[in-house]
Amino acid sequence: MRLGVISDTHGLLRPEVFEVFREVDHILHGGDVGPPDILTELGAIAPVTAVYGNTDGWDIRSQLPQVATVELDGFEVVVTHGDQFGVPTPEKVQAAFPRAEIIVFGHTHRPVLTLVDEVVTVMNPGGAGPRRFRLPPSVGILELEPGIPPRGRLVPLAPFDEE
Repeated sequence: MRLGVISDTHGLLRPEVFEVFREVDHILHGGDVGPPDILTELGAIAPVTAVYGNTDGWDIRSQLPQVATVELDGFEVVVTHGDQFGVPTPEKVQAAFPRAEIIVFGHTHRPVLTLVDEVVTVMNPGGAGPRRFRLPPSVGILELEPGIPPRGRLVPLAPFDEE
């Protein structure tokens, strides 16, 4: 199973996302979505599991949880924006969700792909929307296969806007 991992779109769904996510089976959105039509557009690619982030309005908060847990290909996956931890780190989110095998978070706009405790894959795909903090926009891909650890990669998106 191939997962597209995205966060911090803030209302901007870059055209490159459609190419990177072309063959994904499921999409995980780590919050700060923007308007609900972002989820509709992503849902045209594959099923979406999403959470709200700290900048999302009540229209999104009424539709999405703060934390989502889903089982995909035998892996327990937790998705959260991470703002409830102040500045989220892989260690903080793993401590909060000790049963998860894969944890996706956002908020910092800083891409991270790491192992915590040697068994938990933690990914922050970076910010996919408008550029912030002089960081390039990015998303992630996770590949799941029962019985082996998840494989993942961070994918920079071509600059769409110059700020």
